[in-house]
Amino acid sequence: MGRVEDPFADTNGACDSVNLARFSRLHVTLGSAAHPPMLTRLFLAFLLLAPCRAQQPPAAVFAQLDQMTATLSRITGWPVRKKVPSEVLSKDGFKRYIESHTSDKSAQKNLRAEEIALKMFGLVPQDYNLARETMELLGEQAAAFYDYKKKRLFLLESTRGGDDQRMALVHELAHALADQQHPLGKYLEQGSPDSDEATAREAVMEGQATWLTWAYEMQRNGGKAELPPGLLDQVTRDTDPAPEFPLLSAAPLYIRQSLLFPYSAGTKFQDAVYHRSGKQAFDAVFGRSPRSTQQIMHPEEYFNAKTPSKPEPPALELVMGKESKQMRELIEGAIGEFDHDILLRQYVGAPESTTASAHWKGGWFRIYEHKKDSYPVLTYASEWDSEGAARIYFDLYLQVLQRKWKEMRMISRTPQEATGSGDSGRFILRVAGTTVSSIEGLR
Repeated sequence: MGRVEDPFADTNGACDSVNLARFSRLHVTLGSAAHPPMLTRLFLAFLLLAPCRAQQPPAAVFAQLDQMTATLSRITGWPVRKKVPSEVLSKDGFKRYIESHTSDKSAQKNLRAEEIALKMFGLVPQDYNLARETMELLGEQAAAFYDYKKKRLFLLESTRGGDDQRMALVHELAHALADQQHPLGKYLEQGSPDSDEATAREAVMEGQATWLTWAYEMQRNGGKAELPPGLLDQVTRDTDPAPEFPLLSAAPLYIRQSLLFPYSAGTKFQDAVYHRSGKQAFDAVFGRSPRSTQQIMHPEEYFNAKTPSKPEPPALELVMGKESKQMRELIEGAIGEFDHDILLRQYVGAPESTTASAHWKGGWFRIYEHKKDSYPVLTYASEWDSEGAARIYFDLYLQVLQRKWKEMRMISRTPQEATGSGDSGRFILRVAGTTVSSIEGLR
C-alpha cells in the first residue's frame, strides 16, 4: 500500500489457484507490484477449489504444456519465444519460498506500515496481524504460480488434478506468454508509483490471464475462443467464499474483495477491450495501461483516457504547529474508486456505496507516526466530480467515522466541517468545493 516497497517484491511470482467457476481475488501475486495497491493488494492466489492431492504425475501434466502454449499463441497472435520450464513444488517448499522473501527487516517494516494503514481506515480489526494472516491465506489458496524473474512455472503438489490442474496451468502459461511479449516485472513497475494504478496494472495482468484461460476452454470444447456474455457473468459473479476456504471466508470484507478484484473486474475489463479491438487488445492493455481502478471498473473511462486527480491531504503543521516536527512520514498512496466502494459498503452499505463511489475523481492519503510515542496520524483527501457529490461523501464518511470506532464523540458540526474524537484520537473532517479531507489520530 502506498509508497512503501512491496513486502513480496523480490518473489516475482504470479500465484494462482484453480476452478475458474468463480474467481477469488486472492491474488497475492507474490509481490508482482513494486508499489502495493492501496490498502494491501495482497497478491494472493487464484483460489477457487478445495486443495487436494494431485491426481496426475508431473510428467503427464507437463507434457501438455507445449500444446497449451501453442493454443494460447494462436488465440493471442503472440509468438512463443521460448519454452517455459516447469516443476512441482511441495507445500512446505512453497512456504519456505514465501518466508525467504518476508523474513528480513525491510519486509517486516513494510508490512507493519500496511497494517497500520488498514487499521486507521477501519478496514481490518485492531488486532489483525497482516503478516500472519497473509501467510495463512497463501497457504490455503496457492495452487500454481509463474515466477517472472526466474521465468519458471511452479505447480504445487497439492493442486487438484484433471480439469482444475489444467486450467491453473493454462492461466500461468498465459502469464508466461505475456511476459515474453511485455516483461511483467517492468510493466508492473512503470507508471505512477501510486497504489491505485498499481492495482489497475495487476487487474490487466490477472484479468487477461483469466480471460485467456476461459477462451482456451471454450476453444478446447469446440467453441469460439472468447467468453460468451452468460459465461462472463457467471465466472465474475460476486458470491460468498466456498466453505472449503474458512480463512478466506473469515477474512475482513476489504481483504476478500481486494483479493478478488484483479480477477473478476480485470476479466470484465479485458473482455470489453477485446470486443472493441479484437486481438490487438492483448497488446493494447500493456501498451496503454489503465491509470486507475475506476478505468478497470468502467472501461469507458479507459477508452476516454480519464486521468485521476491527486488531491493533497491536509498539512499537519496547520493543526499541530511545532509538534508536527515530531512526526515522520510512514506511508502514503492513492485511494481509488474501488477502495472507496468497499469502505462505504462496509460501513454504510449498498447501494449507497456504489452510487457514491462512482463520482470519485481522485484520492490520496498519508500516514505519519510520532517519533517518540509511536502513535499514527492519518491525513486524507478525496476529490469528487461535483460539489454535490462531495457533500454527499462528506456525510457518508462521517458515518464511516461513527461506525469504525467503538466510541465517537462529536464536538462540533457545520455543513462544511465536523470535529470530534474517536478511538484513535481527535479528528477534523472538512468539505470544500469538490474536495473532502480529514485528519485523524490527533493527540
